Amino acid sequence: MRALGIALGWAIVVTIIWLSVTPAPINIGVKAGDKLGHLAAYGWVMFWFAQIYHRRATRLSYAGAFVAMGIALEFVQLGLGYRTFEVMDMVADVLGVISGWGIAILLDPVLRPR
Repeated sequence: MRALGIALGWAIVVTIIWLSVTPAPINIGVKAGDKLGHLAAYGWVMFWFAQIYHRRATRLSYAGAFVAMGIALEFVQLGLGYRTFEVMDMVADVLGVISGWGIAILLDPVLRPR
């Protein structure tokens, strides 16, 4: 089951990358909806990996990697020509990572009873 969880986690990462570079991003029809999408996507991926890896140092490594991924993807978008570079997207990514980790900590007693 652990291997499946890891594979699904990396599928989430690949999906985030694809959604970040596709010329036709999802539009949810809400003002600043893309920011909500960033928040949700990065929160979900951090939460997912926090369920697999429980050591604080490992979670910190994943958090740093996801923040770096969000920043790097904004620079990739800058070079694509059909997407836009937005600092607020990076902020939403960071807030998503923090939220995902925080929710994982709050739900840890429920999801992993001792």
